[in-house]
Amino acid sequence: MHYTSPHSFHIPVMGIAFTIDSPFKVARYGITSAISIIEDNLIEVMRKYYYQQNNEPYFPITPKEEDYRARRITDYLDLMNRNVQEQLEKLKSSAFEMGSDIAKYFEMLPDSNALKQKYREFLHLSDPEAKKALEEELRKNVQPGSIEVNIMTKVDKNNLDEAGVPRENGSDALEALKGYAKSDLSNSSVVFSAGMNPRLYNYLENFREFDALGWGQFKKKIAIKVSDYRSALIQGKYLAKKGIWVSEFRIESGLNCGGHAFATQGILMGPILEEFRSKREELAQELFILYNPAIQERGQEGFENPHPIKITVQGGIGTAEEDSFLRNHYRIDSTGWGTPFLLCPEATTVDQKTMEVLCKAEEKDIVLSKASPLGVPFNYLKGTTAEKERLDRITRGKPGSPCTEKFLVSNTEFTKEPICTASKKYQKLKLQELQTADLQEDVREQMIGDLLSKECLCIGLSNAAPVEYREPFLKKLDAVTICPGPNISNFSKISSLNEMIDHIYGRAALELKKDRPHMFVRELQLYISYLKDEMKSSFKSNARMLKSWNSFLTGLTGGVEYYRQLVEQSLIAEKEKFLKDLQEAEDGIGELFQKVQQISFEEKEKAKT
Repeated sequence: MHYTSPHSFHIPVMGIAFTIDSPFKVARYGITSAISIIEDNLIEVMRKYYYQQNNEPYFPITPKEEDYRARRITDYLDLMNRNVQEQLEKLKSSAFEMGSDIAKYFEMLPDSNALKQKYREFLHLSDPEAKKALEEELRKNVQPGSIEVNIMTKVDKNNLDEAGVPRENGSDALEALKGYAKSDLSNSSVVFSAGMNPRLYNYLENFREFDALGWGQFKKKIAIKVSDYRSALIQGKYLAKKGIWVSEFRIESGLNCGGHAFATQGILMGPILEEFRSKREELAQELFILYNPAIQERGQEGFENPHPIKITVQGGIGTAEEDSFLRNHYRIDSTGWGTPFLLCPEATTVDQKTMEVLCKAEEKDIVLSKASPLGVPFNYLKGTTAEKERLDRITRGKPGSPCTEKFLVSNTEFTKEPICTASKKYQKLKLQELQTADLQEDVREQMIGDLLSKECLCIGLSNAAPVEYREPFLKKLDAVTICPGPNISNFSKISSLNEMIDHIYGRAALELKKDRPHMFVRELQLYISYLKDEMKSSFKSNARMLKSWNSFLTGLTGGVEYYRQLVEQSLIAEKEKFLKDLQEAEDGIGELFQKVQQISFEEKEKAKT
């Protein structure tokens, strides 16, 4: 049977630690959430913690053991799945009374859900036999949310054996995939984020767990996070040729999201969603044409029609009106609510100090930084313990972090073996080079500033859970980095799970920042700021760069025109504010066009002389 979530939203992966145990907290209520499985040392900490919580014996899986990374992941997922099933059975047997888990389950469902309507009917029934029959039906139809896992495809360093030779299929991402595939999770998805990794995608062919059991039926599914339609088509086709079906494309805003930000060339969320809406069936058919022959070639029975493909979206959603609009107008199957859930301890895990910083966060406190050693723009909250630790090291003349986890090692400027650009070793060597390089002083200062902004994300993004649960992760390294989306500046109150879900479904609204722009406009504003910063930080311009900037601005202009059409069709709430904010953004685009033209003119004049 094809699994359908009882809720119309999901909780995406956040950082490494912030959703590492979310399924333990919310899956029994039918809520789907995703966990990161790349950091196996954190997973080992969580294994220990939850075995102790269960009063079960904990047996460490140490690095001395063969295949330890995959085994840690498999065991943690099995432990989580077992716990959720036990929680679900307990929920099903609880009394239908105010405050009970089963009452909470049904109360939190969206009002349009058929089971929710039957629950309301049940509450008003007076006939004992009819009430008992309906009660049994309700209990029978309770189902958990899916336990999803996330693998960031760019985090895939080779791991070496004792002879210094890369282990076959032993890289970080491949080991994580193996650990997931061997787990007993079902009706589950692995979410690939950060672009295509051919080695990882090829490795999928080794696991029959991703094969269809029947039309639309999979034990384990593939979901891919994308920023536009073209990316979905390319990655979907690559896998379809291998007989692997992508069951979900998870569209994420290029900039109005948490964590790493992968900006498009000025193409905004609205036009991207419109393309998915208009080409949804075409996408399925294009993949099916490649997929069906591929599975038949390896001896499997083909299908008459494409398997269903879910289209979901996340990044900056803040109100029930926006959520409803996305689902109804663009036929979105599920919306991702990430950043707001950081202020919901019943769903995510954030340590107390970081929670206080989150609650006070204003727009100026969330920056698109160069903190990531991957070299990808990174949404970053200032004022965290990790930022204070990094700045203190710089003040003491000892910049950089200890590199214990080594998931982001990639630089070979100074060493034969890759090292991390946030590490003490790299920063010392790079600073020496920059201090003696023949550079203009402003250029040197900017490059040094960019270098010193690098932060150890492996530890910083993993520490919240160990700190909150008082389970040591790494001795004397307990600073926390957090990477909310810009949307966090609109939320300031710690909320219960009920309050957050009532906010999502429009049954009651959390108090938001009063002048908060619509999510579409906010993304547009972020793109304008992004291009301004890019132009400002460019040491010199050339024809190729000017062409790119013009293309970027043309994309933004097309987005503005598209949003005006939505207003004309009465599809946007609070039209006056939306149009006012849109006009201000359009004026900003016009100013940038003029600036690009001026730079272009100056470059031509220089060329003449």
